[in-house]
Amino acid sequence: MSYHFNEIETKWQEYWAKNQTFKASNNSSKEKFYVLDMFPYPSGAGLHVGHPLGYIASDIYARYKRHQGFNVLHPQGYDSFGLPAEQYAIQTGQHPALTTEENIKRYREQLDQIGFSFDWSREVRTSDSNYYKWTQWIFIELFESWYDITADKARPISELINIFSAEGNTRVKAACDDDIVAFLAEEWNSFSSEEQQKILLQYRLTYLAETEVNWCPQLGTVLANDEIVNGVSERGGYPVVRKKMTQWSMRISAYAERLRADLDKIDWSESLKESQRNWIGKSVGAMVEFKIQDSKFKIGVFTTRPDTIFGVTFMTLAPEHELVAKITTSEQKEAVEAYVKASAKRSERERMADVKTISGVFTGAYAQHPFTKEPVPIWIGDYVLAGYGTGAVMAVPCGDQRDYDFAKNFNIPIKNIFKDIDISEEAFSGKEGTVITDSDFLTGLPYKEALQKAIEELEKIDQGKGKTNYRLRDAVFSRQRYWGEPFPVYYVNGLPQMIAEAHLPLRLPEVEKYLPTEEGEPPLGRAEKWFWNTETNEVVSPPAAGEKNVYPLELNTMPGWAGSSWYWFRYMDADNDQRFVSEEAQKYWENVDLYIGGSEHATGHLLYSRFWTKFLYDRKMVSVEEPFKKLINQGMILGQSAFVYRVEGENKFVSKKLIDDKSVQPIHVDVALVNTSDELDIGGFKKWRPEYQDAKFILENGEVYNANSSPSGRPGGAFEVSREVEKMSKSKYNVVNPDEICKQYGADTLRMYEMFLGPLEQAKPWNTAGMSGVHSFLKKLWKLYHNGPDGSFYVNNSPPSEGSGEALKTLHKTIKKVTEDIEAFSFNTSVSTFMICVNELTAQKCDSREILEPLAVLIAPYAPHIAEELWEKLGHSGSVSNAAYPVYEEKYLVESVKLYPVSFNGKMRFTMELPLDMSKEEIEKTVMADERTQKQLEGRVPKKVIIVPGKIVNIVG
Repeated sequence: MSYHFNEIETKWQEYWAKNQTFKASNNSSKEKFYVLDMFPYPSGAGLHVGHPLGYIASDIYARYKRHQGFNVLHPQGYDSFGLPAEQYAIQTGQHPALTTEENIKRYREQLDQIGFSFDWSREVRTSDSNYYKWTQWIFIELFESWYDITADKARPISELINIFSAEGNTRVKAACDDDIVAFLAEEWNSFSSEEQQKILLQYRLTYLAETEVNWCPQLGTVLANDEIVNGVSERGGYPVVRKKMTQWSMRISAYAERLRADLDKIDWSESLKESQRNWIGKSVGAMVEFKIQDSKFKIGVFTTRPDTIFGVTFMTLAPEHELVAKITTSEQKEAVEAYVKASAKRSERERMADVKTISGVFTGAYAQHPFTKEPVPIWIGDYVLAGYGTGAVMAVPCGDQRDYDFAKNFNIPIKNIFKDIDISEEAFSGKEGTVITDSDFLTGLPYKEALQKAIEELEKIDQGKGKTNYRLRDAVFSRQRYWGEPFPVYYVNGLPQMIAEAHLPLRLPEVEKYLPTEEGEPPLGRAEKWFWNTETNEVVSPPAAGEKNVYPLELNTMPGWAGSSWYWFRYMDADNDQRFVSEEAQKYWENVDLYIGGSEHATGHLLYSRFWTKFLYDRKMVSVEEPFKKLINQGMILGQSAFVYRVEGENKFVSKKLIDDKSVQPIHVDVALVNTSDELDIGGFKKWRPEYQDAKFILENGEVYNANSSPSGRPGGAFEVSREVEKMSKSKYNVVNPDEICKQYGADTLRMYEMFLGPLEQAKPWNTAGMSGVHSFLKKLWKLYHNGPDGSFYVNNSPPSEGSGEALKTLHKTIKKVTEDIEAFSFNTSVSTFMICVNELTAQKCDSREILEPLAVLIAPYAPHIAEELWEKLGHSGSVSNAAYPVYEEKYLVESVKLYPVSFNGKMRFTMELPLDMSKEEIEKTVMADERTQKQLEGRVPKKVIIVPGKIVNIVG
């Protein structure tokens, strides 16, 4: 019987769906195991073969744990809000909900086709109002909370109000705004409601603030740093500028130390942990205050080296610093404004990465040195970032390379305060040395003592104090988009008010266009009804003249990471309409045992997820502090890109071997137009893009091919492309569609081939030609069970014969190796082990049920469809997923015989298989009686016979 993989796979996919084979229970006596993939965004392009890599790995592990008797939760859903759907809506006028639904349908078809064991009964979508109701609810809970530094946790804002009412804020240690004004209880109680609300906004974990953002005018929205590449938007390539906007922000910085310290509690790779540590960026130092001459203003500077303060010869402010416009002199105003405008066009990432450009402008203002009282010129430079530290640095050019380069470029004096650094231009390298200053209190002190002494002296003059600083900044939480979660917020006299939980969700309104309004408001400003009636608790039209109790709703929407910062909790209890997750469900599932996803989320998503989990834990809404116990970043599957070469300035293309003599431009071409010999389908290429319709092609043999001629067909008459391994991407035209692979080879072949490509965490190139080898293996596996008449199914149900010892050995060494590989996530070596196993069993002509039945279970996590079919043919009802995992038994691997190399005077001449329990005397007697020994000796008597039991026999003489 032939291996009809398409029929088999369709059959079992329908069976799994009908019987909800992989549905997990929240009430099980089994031990739980929670396997999760990072939330996919359903794009219109669908999946390419690079996408399923992590899903296949997690699916193998989920199926393996089910076989081991665990109650496995392996859910799937969609991160379905976001900019791509909105941009498509802007271009076509089609509602994002419609395109998102179409994309999800396409994704679901492809995911089902590959045979994943997802519990689809728990599917969630961030754009579903039943889901984002709870995202809105969590936002409200954040708004109604503050961070108590003394208790080191979030607490309800009502408790802070009680403290203010009883004793004011002078003893409160909280994560809050910097410009907090002290007040007593009497003052608090005398404040108006509006005054109190404004003060509380300075303490809330989510708050309104004017912040520097990445603004993309063409997209009409704020972008995160990871949405910008080389100063332009990743989507569309539009210019991005820095500007100040009033935004919702989240006080993630309050959790910086816990986020950093708790990395030691989770099983993540050290490189991933280090990425998070670097992003959090803990620094211990001091806040130093510089007074500005002839001004009421002061500049706060955070430094890790307050002991170098006597080396300060200038200060640098970020161009966006709020003091720049206030302190710049009239003579410098024009130059400063021009510089500020230019720097606004550069992203923070660009500025951080640019270590070569030295640019800046003098403000004309001077600060006063805290100790010497000498004037210190104040410059601006875009190597200083407004959001990092205080947006200002005290420049010590003798101790910092960038400060040194800046000072040399603008002829600013450099004062050497180190005894062991040569600061000449040829020798300076920014190294730290032992400080020897002309001050009484720092000279000759070791670093740590000097650091502490400098802080003490700054405190004495009330111009500084010790401080621990973090690179992690509060997260901007507003987007000027339509396709995102609406904020459950309305405004009374400009102050934000929360919509009560009973009236959630606040659903997205319909709008005529998905662009900002003509007045520059976000797209929600176009809604006919987008006001909140506090009497009827519903969304209404703008108020009529004199109408009360109707207030404007927030026009921004939440960012893409809002819904993805808590979704794993929703999977635990997806249908609960009373709570985001029930206490019982969360305590049973706890958190994710295994999380697999791409390394592009190493900081953003994972930090936000950990932040929200810790907040929910603080407020006793969940019982865990960390969302993901173990995390693995799968590597990337790379595509084989194809390039054609166009002669510059002409619509003419040159075959690969002829490009040396031409000035050419490489252009990506669709890999579907290139055969396995790297030859271009010229006719297909000309039809591919209209601009190439009349192109000419210089072939390998020098012939010119155009619309009115054809290649001669002689050797060398083809047109060759070049190949390059790159990231698989639609923009590089090198994607491979899994649908075609499944159709031609089957999903089981695709699953095993993707694992066979290489270690899970490494990048590896795709080569469709390699599929045939894995497919041949599956056909060989199928044949192992079909050795009856005319290839019919047949297994021997009799007890194992004496000759089945080798088959048992093959089976149990396979069980041992595959189990070890799965536990180590070394799936590529498992596939190799299966191939060896099937080859050995085939050679052994194995047909024993005792061998073939456990083999079907063993391979089921990797190739579930063929395993299901074989399991059914073996006479079982129900899914193979419920079968117990095979147990490896050591006794079958104990060697009873040894293949001895028999040597004569140290040279091996032949081998003999002898029982391991033979004595030396028995071994010698058996070897000497062998005719091959007699032939080697030719009648001679050996001087001695050296025998090492279990190793060698050496006949000397």
